[in-house]
Amino acid sequence: MAKHVNWQQLFKGIFLSLFLVFTVFPLYWIFITSLKPSNDMFTIPIHYWPKTITFDNYINIFKISNFSVYIFNSLILSVVAGFCSLIIASLSGYVLARFEFKGKPQVMFAFFITQMIPLFIGLAPLYLLMSNLQLLNRLPSLMLMYTVMMVPFCTVIMKGFFERIPSSLEEAAMIDGCSRITALFKVIVPVMLPGIAATFIFAFVQCWNELFLAIMFIDKEKAKTIPVAMNAFITKYDIDWGSMSAATVISVIPTLILFAFAQRYIVEGMTQGSVKG
Repeated sequence: MAKHVNWQQLFKGIFLSLFLVFTVFPLYWIFITSLKPSNDMFTIPIHYWPKTITFDNYINIFKISNFSVYIFNSLILSVVAGFCSLIIASLSGYVLARFEFKGKPQVMFAFFITQMIPLFIGLAPLYLLMSNLQLLNRLPSLMLMYTVMMVPFCTVIMKGFFERIPSSLEEAAMIDGCSRITALFKVIVPVMLPGIAATFIFAFVQCWNELFLAIMFIDKEKAKTIPVAMNAFITKYDIDWGSMSAATVISVIPTLILFAFAQRYIVEGMTQGSVKG
């Protein structure tokens, strides 16, 4: 007897396969572009694998620029800003999840509304503030701004995770003699590792990829981040596609490594927690 064809599963498999190709192909194209010599990038017909493989584009971005410095700056900036955002968001999310107080709905509304305000609206006062604090062209200025930028949404995420942890856990710890802060960090935080990992990665990736503030407040070569450096490959009359593709491939590696190591926590965090207003 002929086996019954499960058309639903078949169409689902075809759709997911096409979606995978649609998602992965741009990354593949950037990768092979980074391996092409400049005279092979615009050939007709299009070659989906380079005739000649060269690593000159990777060598050039380190020769003509301080790309290793840009990587280090972006890494330090994203880790510090992500960690500071996580600490502040964890404490504020815990308060919003565990306590009732006057104005709580307004606080949550304010956190949400900040995500709808374009960054350029506050550019002038931010620039004056950083200038008065003598923080222009310094990484601490971006660390401060990124932390402030990430805290509202990270707080909303952490609030959702805290609400799914029974309050009886810290109450039992407090009965045993722990303070609320001790119960939070010794009892609740270990249970919330998936949510913490998911929140940190969200903040890290946002800081790693941010361009607008970085290009406005950083002009010195030694303080530039990867997005600012990549923007320099776009000139008035030309775009250095080879160098930009090579820089893109290198810039993706840290986030891929981070996701690879924290994949289990991310999946658990996204399935256990959700955003609640």
